[in-house]
Amino acid sequence: MAVFDFNADFRAAVNMKNASSVIYKAGSIPGTALQAAADVLRSQLKQEQKLFGIGLETWRIWNSASNAVLPNTSATDDLGFIVGAFTSASHVIRSYDVKTVGATNLYARNQYILPPEYDDGESISLRVYAQMVTTAADVSCTLDLVAYQHDNEAGIGSDLVSTSATSINTLAGAYYDFLVTPTGLTAGDTLDLRLDVAPNDGAGGTAVIAEIGFTGMLLDIRG
Repeated sequence: MAVFDFNADFRAAVNMKNASSVIYKAGSIPGTALQAAADVLRSQLKQEQKLFGIGLETWRIWNSASNAVLPNTSATDDLGFIVGAFTSASHVIRSYDVKTVGATNLYARNQYILPPEYDDGESISLRVYAQMVTTAADVSCTLDLVAYQHDNEAGIGSDLVSTSATSINTLAGAYYDFLVTPTGLTAGDTLDLRLDVAPNDGAGGTAVIAEIGFTGMLLDIRG
């Protein structure tokens, strides 16, 4: 009577190395079961949410001089890019000291290209770490974002941001997310972004400075 070697005979029965294709039941296949160069479409990969950092040094003057980087010192309606001393301080974007200035707006602009991994039409948010330095404004200080899609013909559409201006008038730093309406957006599209810091102070006490320590894009991606 023949003896059935389960391990050996079962492996022979399911050996698919010469198969041109294999159809699996609904579900997922662990990555360890795939070859290094597996022919898998990006649309078949699991969707994840990832944060892509935007270097603070890439933000620029917002208006007709937007081919220029932010000044070393914030002035007029421009935020400033402050270079931290290497090994002892990190770079930040700051307002000038706005105590007693009243209501004003300070801006920075960026062009962000949605990466190849972006899952078309899915969630997009700009994430900003912000706070006040030394003293909070006696009235208010808000952070806002506007975002427009390039049409590749020197034109833009309407503002895509659905999140309202948010208070950052606190000495405790925190992350703030600004949701971008993703309808119709695809990998490779360019977004024209403008940050708007709006302090309002009239107390005339110690320094009132708004600070941004991080910017990044939170995206739904595949791959």
